This record gives sequence, C-alpha cells and structure tokens, in this order.
Amino acid sequence: MPMSQIMERSALAYLREWKDRSNRKPLVIRGARQVGKTALVRIFAAREFETYVEINFDETPGKAEFFNFEDLGAILRFIELDAKAKIIPGKTLLFLDEIQAKPSILAKLRYFYEKMPELHIICAGSLLDFALAEPEYSMPVGRIEFLYLGPMGFEEFLLARGQEGLKDYLASFASGPESPIPSVIHQKLLNLLKEYMMIGGMPGVVKAYIDSNLDVSKAWQEQNVILQTFFLDFGKYKKRANIGLLQDLFVKIPGQLGKTIKYSALNRQVKSREIKECLDLLQKARLIYPVMHSHGNGLPLGAEVETSSFKLLFLDIGLALSLSGLKLEELGQVENFAMVNSGALAEQFIGQHLLYAQPGYAEPHLYYWNRPAKGSTAEVDFLIQKENRVLPVEVKAGAAGRLRSLHMFVQEKNVDLALRFNTDLPSILSTSTAIAGKPSKPFTLISLPLYLVESGIRGIAIKTG
Repeated sequence: MPMSQIMERSALAYLREWKDRSNRKPLVIRGARQVGKTALVRIFAAREFETYVEINFDETPGKAEFFNFEDLGAILRFIELDAKAKIIPGKTLLFLDEIQAKPSILAKLRYFYEKMPELHIICAGSLLDFALAEPEYSMPVGRIEFLYLGPMGFEEFLLARGQEGLKDYLASFASGPESPIPSVIHQKLLNLLKEYMMIGGMPGVVKAYIDSNLDVSKAWQEQNVILQTFFLDFGKYKKRANIGLLQDLFVKIPGQLGKTIKYSALNRQVKSREIKECLDLLQKARLIYPVMHSHGNGLPLGAEVETSSFKLLFLDIGLALSLSGLKLEELGQVENFAMVNSGALAEQFIGQHLLYAQPGYAEPHLYYWNRPAKGSTAEVDFLIQKENRVLPVEVKAGAAGRLRSLHMFVQEKNVDLALRFNTDLPSILSTSTAIAGKPSKPFTLISLPLYLVESGIRGIAIKTG
C-alpha cells in the first residue's frame, strides 16, 4: 500500500482551504515528533502545487544564511539557486521544516505576509515551543497562523486499513441513518477499534503495520524506535533539565492515565516543584496533554480552571501501551481490550480524539470535572463545549456502567444533555437524575460506541423509534 494512502489525513482539507483563502498568512504546523507533519506537507504539495521547495534546518542549518538578507527577492533568489527550482508565487509551495533549529527565521515571516502574500509558505517544528520560550525569540503575532497536528484518528486509521467503506459509513452516520447498526458491522468496528488501540495513530507505526501485512510485532518495533527518539530528545529540552527525572516520569505516565495526578504517586523522592517543571517540559514537547479540572458552570470552560487538579493524556494510545511494557502480541488475545488498565485505555482513546475535534487552528485543550467532597466524591471524565453549552462526557470501557457522577453533574449544573461512550450500540434516552434526597432533573443521554467519537463530536443525529 503506497505511503500516500496510509498518510491520508483530514488535515489536507484544512490545507486546501488555507491555500485558496484570500487573506492567507504563512502557516506554522505544530505537533510532536513523528505525527506526520512533513509527510502531510509533501502530499499537499504534490496534489496542489506545480513546484515545491523544501528546506530542513535540522539537516542543513547553513541554509538559514539565505534569510540574513533584508530583501525578499534576494532571499528567494538564493533559495532558487540552491534548489534548482523556480519559485513562482501562487504556484510554488515553500516549506521550511524543523524551523525550531533556526527560530530567528520566524520573524521574517511577517515580511513575506506583508510584502509577498501571494507566496504560499508553510513551516513546521517538533520542539518549537522550547525555542519560543527563549526571550530573544517570538512569533510575529498577527502575521502567521497555526495548524495543530496530532496522531492519526480512528477514521484515518480505517482508510489506512483499506476500510474506506466503513470510514464513509461512520461519517454518514452523523446525518442520522434510518436503521440501527447491524450487529455484524458493530462487531467488525469494535475489532478494528481494538486494532487501533494496540497500534495507535503514529503514521510510522501504522505504515509498519500495513506494510508487514498486519504483523503486530513490526508495529511494536516501530513504536519502540519512536519512543527511543523521544528519549534522545530529552537533552534538548532545557540546559539544566533533570534528564533522569524526565525519563522516570515519561515511563510512569501511562500508568496514571485516567487518574487525578498526585505528584507523590509519580515520585516520592523529588520535590513537587521539580516534577511540575518536568511535566511542563513534556507538555511543551507535546508528548503529554493536561486535562484540567473546570468547575463547568458555563463557557468558556477555561475560565474556571483549578490548576492544582488535573489528569494527563499521553500523545498516542499505542505508544502508551508500548511504554507501559504490555506486549501487543499478548494484548491481541484479550477479548474486552478496552477494559485493560481498568478502562483507562478507553478514556485515553476518547480524550485523544476530543483534543483534535476542535478546529485545526485551535490549540488543543481539554477539561474534566470532579468534586472531592468527603463522602460524596464525583468525577466526569471530560467536559467539552458543544455550540453554546457545556456537554459532560462519560467514558465506559464496557457496554454498561454506573453514571452516578454524571447524574450529579447534571443535577448541580442544570444541564439537559449528556454524552456517554461505551461499547454498546447507539441510543438516545430521555431520563432523569436519581440522587437521594434531591428532586429529579430530566435530561437526554446520548450513548455512542467508542468508534463513533469523531462523528459524534461533529454533531450526530440519531433517530429514535
């Protein structure tokens, strides 16, 4: 199977829209290493442009000298001489890769936007946040725009697996099918979901899996190569970073998925301040994402964040499994795979997709709700914004499960709609809260199978009998 098919990404639609926009600005693609930024741009260039020029500042740092000139014409002239290609605004895509190696070039982007807006320029950088944290560098605010890229989602994985029909079926389901999902199709999708949870969405891992005729061991090998790359990167994070602590925390985080983080559970021998600093560095590298506690009283959810209470998501579910030491060959024999690690895998899967359910230009953020009151603790896995409302989201690893915390949130915040993901067939239920000593509150509960997360968040409409 050709790489272009494996790397088919929904972000290509965003890039096409960016290309044709009249008020387009230079685009910076942000994301962790190995999520497919470079491959995405190359495919986009091949499909949409007559010529393509790429400069990788990690591999060829000397080419940054081209940008020392004030005259944009001189800059482009030297790039053309080096690339042996003509740069024609409107017909050429100029790609500046690994720009974090030469962050001073970012300042030049404002002049391209102001004086040569017809030229299409894309930049990418895996550790860009570290460069931008240095006081001498800054983004040309208002002169560039961003696209945030994460691992491949489940629907992209289906395309890579040659399951285009199933992918289109899930997309069409969002408009409300006339009939329920047949049990055979439901089981097939659950089996493919299990595959995705083992393999994950890192494009290199998916490619290794497909190219080896679905050999799980080849995927596991590629996962370990990527993890080793991350480990080698730790030395670049900060001059005085505690590399040993970074490595220790990185390995422990998969075991903390779904849990409110306690620094003492991560390392009892180190001060909380040092742990927090290392977690911040891992977050800058986009290897982990905090899920912050929000009181959830209204929008925006970020306005009511409790910074002392948070959970963590890992970059990719497949990498999290591999890092935790669970062998994929053995996991393949587990019947209810989502129940592994007390259901934390199901929560990681949903959270990973919710992060990138936002528009591509929006930096990924995610929230949850908890109430640690003595004798009455409660926690809702995620809170998201759906149009002008706060939508609580509960994740269950099986086909059933108690919803006490969800009922408490609905009751306290007076919401009328809630969303549950599990392994059962879709349903819509008009129900009421059932909390002892309090009047019932009617609300609508939408239940969706885990594999419908992308369609569900886009706005699913299920017709009930």
